[in-house]
Amino acid sequence: MDRKKEFMGGLASGVPIGLGYLSVSFGFGIKAVGAGLSPLTASVISLTNLTSAGQAAGVDIIAAGGTLIEMILVQLMINLRYSLMGLSLSQKLDKSFTAAHRLAASYGITDEIFAVCSARREKLTPAFMYGVILISTLGWVSGTVMGAAAGQLLPAAVSAPMGIVLYGMFLAIIVPPSKKEKSVLFVVITAAVLSVILRYILTFISEGFAIMICAAAASAAGAALFPVSDSEEGGE
Repeated sequence: MDRKKEFMGGLASGVPIGLGYLSVSFGFGIKAVGAGLSPLTASVISLTNLTSAGQAAGVDIIAAGGTLIEMILVQLMINLRYSLMGLSLSQKLDKSFTAAHRLAASYGITDEIFAVCSARREKLTPAFMYGVILISTLGWVSGTVMGAAAGQLLPAAVSAPMGIVLYGMFLAIIVPPSKKEKSVLFVVITAAVLSVILRYILTFISEGFAIMICAAAASAAGAALFPVSDSEEGGE
């Protein structure tokens, strides 16, 4: 198998992801600097984490002076889905995927990269996945660097509104399925209501634990009120 061709194919497939990450991580860079982190720290976070929701929550915990256990539990809850994505992709891996390649590729399993790799008809090779991951990571880190620099150079009146770009992406993720599925809409509204209660009424609960409570409670309520039958899971 031509590794160079596979790698270039991965790069080409990852270009749209990288461009999207470039704009979204720009907002993260501004948010991180606004929370008191240096541009270098913000860039290292993006390079070593590669998870928008996890990074946004992590910066909030840091800014609020949260504990290490809060950070660990929040990151575990937010990013647990990547383990399921990894299990799913493991069924599509080429025989050239050694244990070392699996560990290396697991670094870059994000929602968007998972979608691209899942849609590929051919078996996934290490070279292809490395191509997708490389261009996507470059976009994410580059956007963070530019956003962090802009956060330091631009006036607060300009940089502050640009910090909502990251949250705009989250809205773009939840709004479409909320329009189609009542269960998703219920979970979103429940989480929002709980967030407001914890933010303005139960103020003694720290931000990290508030995130976990909202996510767990809303998900549990949604699962209880809108259970998915076996036939629906199987697509029958």
